Amino acid sequence: MPTTTAARSDATLAAAVDVAEAAARAEGGDRVGEHLGSRADGERVLTHFFAATLPGYSGWRWAVTLARASRSRTVTVDEVVLLPGDDALLAPEWVPWSERLRPGDLGVGDLLPARTDDERLVPAYLLSDDPAVGSVAFELGLGRVRVMSRLGRDEATERWYAGDGGPDTAMAAHAPGRCGTCGFYLPIEGSLRAIFGVCGNAYSPRDGGVVSADAGCGAHSEAAVEPAAAPPPPPTYDDGVDIERA
Repeated sequence: MPTTTAARSDATLAAAVDVAEAAARAEGGDRVGEHLGSRADGERVLTHFFAATLPGYSGWRWAVTLARASRSRTVTVDEVVLLPGDDALLAPEWVPWSERLRPGDLGVGDLLPARTDDERLVPAYLLSDDPAVGSVAFELGLGRVRVMSRLGRDEATERWYAGDGGPDTAMAAHAPGRCGTCGFYLPIEGSLRAIFGVCGNAYSPRDGGVVSADAGCGAHSEAAVEPAAAPPPPPTYDDGVDIERA
C-alpha cells in the first residue's frame, strides 16, 4: 500500500516501522503479517498498516497510528486497531428483524407485535375511507384501537390480486366462469367488497381463501356438464321380405 500524499508525511514517523510493528504484535501476536505501507493523517501523525493473518479476517489489516510532539524525536503510539481493507471479507449488513420477516415466517406460539408507527394502520377515531370501519369505530366502546389505513388496504389489494386468488393464474384462465358469479362466492365487507370475496366451496383449491371477483376455477357453481351425445340408432336392413305376411 503506497504512502498517501493527502497530508505531508513525517519522515521520523514514516521510518518508525519497527515501533509500529512492535505495537501491532503486542496486540495481535503472531497474527501480524508484512508491512503494507503508511498514511499521513495530519501534522506529525502517521498510521502504519500491517497485514492481518487472523483466520476469518481475509483482507483486514492492523493499523498502528504514531505521533510525536513538535521538535521531539520521540515516537509515541496512539492506537492499534484492526481495520477492513478495500477487499476485506465483511459480515453482511445487519438488517432489523422487522425488515427480514417474510410472509409465512410466523410459527405456532410466535408473537409479531405491530409497530406503533406502522403506516398500514391508523387510529380508529380517524376517518379510514371505509364505511364499514367507520360505522363501528365511532360507536363508543365498540371501536378497534387501530384500523387499516388506505395504504394498508392498497398494499393488501395489490398482494391479493397478484397472488393465487387473482385472475392471472392458469386455473382462472381455464375456469368456466368468474368467482363473482359463483354461488360459493362470499363478498367481504368494506371498501374492498366490489373486488374481493372468500371462496366457500369445499372442493375448490381456494376454499377459505380470498379471491378476486374476476378469478375463477373449475368448481364454479354454474359449471354445466355437457350431456353425452345420444348413441345413433342401430342400422336397419330392408331385404324385401314382408315380415307380417311371412
